[in-house]
Amino acid sequence: AAALTDSLNQAGLIADASFTLTNYGICATVNEQTVVKGPDWAFVAQITVPRAEIERSYTPHLQGDLPSIVMEFLSETPGEEYSSKPTYPPGKWFYYEAVLQVPYYAIFEPTSGDLEVYQLQEDGNYSLQIMAENGLYWIDSMQLFLGVWQGERENRTGYWLRWWDAQGNLLLWGIERAQRLRAQLRAAGIEPED
Repeated sequence: AAALTDSLNQAGLIADASFTLTNYGICATVNEQTVVKGPDWAFVAQITVPRAEIERSYTPHLQGDLPSIVMEFLSETPGEEYSSKPTYPPGKWFYYEAVLQVPYYAIFEPTSGDLEVYQLQEDGNYSLQIMAENGLYWIDSMQLFLGVWQGERENRTGYWLRWWDAQGNLLLWGIERAQRLRAQLRAAGIEPED
């Protein structure tokens, strides 16, 4: 999940008032009971309180915007990401769709590389999105494409969620940008220092 934040940072797309959450509690009150769900990754475009006030959890509307997107990586508990259970404690699907009304919900299976992206419709229900011709999903609230990339990072070879810009250019991780810069320096006859 940190790789999603890394590429947004490298592209300068995380403003001072933006916030990315990784396994971080998102709170709401449902029938006078506090509910907390910790998505594997989420992006909030604008927080309205000092970052220091958001220590262990985040409450939309009270501390800033709704998340633009939440992502869950399939877990050990089968079906948890798809649970529409409305009673306390509500299922994740119900919580993101009906309680918070998050515009986009992505469910990723890292072993197989399967990705499902759902968009909240006017009727308040999620609808499975169809991939664009480039094999990616357009996330309007982020003005970016989201997709699956296969390769290596941090000694792990496999499938990774990645961002692409509106023109279809992959947003690079910090290590990729550094490797590209080293190659450019060497091509210019300059040996970079380690």
